Amino acid sequence: MNIPIYIAIFILGTIIGSFLNVVIYRYKTGWSIISGRSRCMSCGHELAWFELLPVFSFIFLGGRCLKCHSKISWQYITVELLTAILFILAFWHDGGLLNWSQVLFSWIIISLLIVIGVYDWRHKIIPDHFVYTLIILGFFYQILTNWVWPFDLIFVNAILSGLYVTAPLAFLWLISRGRWMGFGDVKLTLGLGWWLGLTLGFYGLIWSFWLGAIFGVLAVAFKWTQFGKQITFKNEIPFAPFLILGFALVYFTGIGINFMQFLIK
Repeated sequence: MNIPIYIAIFILGTIIGSFLNVVIYRYKTGWSIISGRSRCMSCGHELAWFELLPVFSFIFLGGRCLKCHSKISWQYITVELLTAILFILAFWHDGGLLNWSQVLFSWIIISLLIVIGVYDWRHKIIPDHFVYTLIILGFFYQILTNWVWPFDLIFVNAILSGLYVTAPLAFLWLISRGRWMGFGDVKLTLGLGWWLGLTLGFYGLIWSFWLGAIFGVLAVAFKWTQFGKQITFKNEIPFAPFLILGFALVYFTGIGINFMQFLIK
């Protein structure tokens, strides 16, 4: 294991995670994502460079604004650390420097999914710009990695994998007229299906439902809250984070349907 490389990737991940936080907070607010100084969300204090260091600033400042001492959202450090950890996992999973193009692609997908998942958790809506980017990238990824001429069944199934995987959610959306499932979740699953392909895509979908159900039961049993509001079975709980978590779990672990069959029994 090359420790310096992993340290460099961790630092890069925290920097990218810091930028993703900016995207999440500023998207659809009228603020520029790529320009403009960061400010305290409570008092408007313009942050100095030492207040913008990923992870370290949050720790050194005790999770509070230097000027007004209001609490800084845990989202900042959570997204920064999560991005760094997932970047390291992707680097290890995809073959490291010997397969740098795959690693770079995975980092882009991870960044998109973090923005989509956190934004949906905060606002209960999936941002179209990012999910459409995911769909396009996933579709062309299947074409490039499975290309064969003349076309065979494997290639056809690959380019249709996203449609196959999202079909169950699309069916739920249609029969419930959007009451059980948002159309954003359908679009997200389309992109996730093209990212992982047919087999792993279905595994990821099954895991997503399991994880969402487990979270819902635990949240109600232990009276968890979301932004100060207690979670109940009547609340609308965003499903995108569980879709992303389920697909990511399958991607990184390769866990398959056998364990699902064990759980069902």
